[in-house]
Amino acid sequence: MYNDVIKKARSGMDKAVDALKKDMTKVRTGRASTALLDDVMVDYYGTPTPLNQVGTLAVPEPRMITIQPWEKKLLSEIEKAIFKADLGLNPSSDGQIIRIAIPPMTEERRKEMGKVVRKMGEDAKVAVRGARREANDGMKKLEKGKEISADDLKRGEKEIQDLTDSFVARIDELVVAKEKEIMEI
Repeated sequence: MYNDVIKKARSGMDKAVDALKKDMTKVRTGRASTALLDDVMVDYYGTPTPLNQVGTLAVPEPRMITIQPWEKKLLSEIEKAIFKADLGLNPSSDGQIIRIAIPPMTEERRKEMGKVVRKMGEDAKVAVRGARREANDGMKKLEKGKEISADDLKRGEKEIQDLTDSFVARIDELVVAKEKEIMEI
């Protein structure tokens, strides 16, 4: 029972960090990344389909994304979907391939993105602390039900706190790395 509570806490904290990593891929830096287009849905014969399932995405240059549609008639649909996603990107097509130039970010925009990343980090820390609270409550229930001793409770709470501290430190590292990437020119 004791180890189950710790495992559940670790799992919850892992999910918070994984969600943060996934969210951070969508934050625009000065560089091109196909992750920017992950949420773009294309109308494919009446069905909303993820962009990466109707064409090949590539990053041939640091500030350029190319999309090679699998069917030529999808060119206009893909362009519409990118405009509709409101990412601030302007796709251009030559009839074969769609090119998206990633404009350099202004200093002001970089600082704004830094704030967004810090907020994401704070949200992830809240999720980690929520997992800690649930784990501590679980330990207290075990002690109340006489399944573990008071000493085990104290040891468990310390183990959960150490786990929490390590995950918070990982989140801080991710946030600092992403902010550094954003501020690069």
